[in-house]
Amino acid sequence: MLFDGTNLHAWEARSGGAATWPVADGSMESLGGDIRTRQKFGDFRLHVEWYEPEYPPEVTGQARGNSGIFLQERYELQVLESFGDTTPASNEAGAIYSKRAPDSNAATASGTWQTYDVTFRAARFDAAGNKTANARVTVVWNGVVVHDDVEIDGGTGDSLPEDAAPQSIRLQDHGDAGANPRFRTIWVEPLA
Repeated sequence: MLFDGTNLHAWEARSGGAATWPVADGSMESLGGDIRTRQKFGDFRLHVEWYEPEYPPEVTGQARGNSGIFLQERYELQVLESFGDTTPASNEAGAIYSKRAPDSNAATASGTWQTYDVTFRAARFDAAGNKTANARVTVVWNGVVVHDDVEIDGGTGDSLPEDAAPQSIRLQDHGDAGANPRFRTIWVEPLA
């Protein structure tokens, strides 16, 4: 269990030190800089529940609850208020940021909890440090498969370089004004 709604013991600030995101009513608010897991992971299954508050109509695009879940701090799975968008894009919810749009938009309305269930296979490297296979990911968003064993051909924006070392799972604080996304019930299962 990475987050059960009560404390941030499994997390630290991206810059080091204690994670300081506000925790209330069983969830944490994306506020105060990026946080990452203290533990590092190779291949894993990950469950994340996330929430987008209501935004006024004049708040548009990337300012509508922007956050992300960085797999190994290398590959961002986008979190954004994208309910009703008819053409999924590589910078909206469910996307592997800047790499691939989700196959469909499975977003629920603002004010509802959403889920990502992720199966992640890290990139592979030979003994000399040469990449021999790209990372792969399957993402089930609110019960809908939106990425099915998709290759990720390198890191996304603001990411660590690819190598064979396991890395943390990072949650993004995008720093936008106004209400922020929230997260609850986060667990990971390392895979051999």
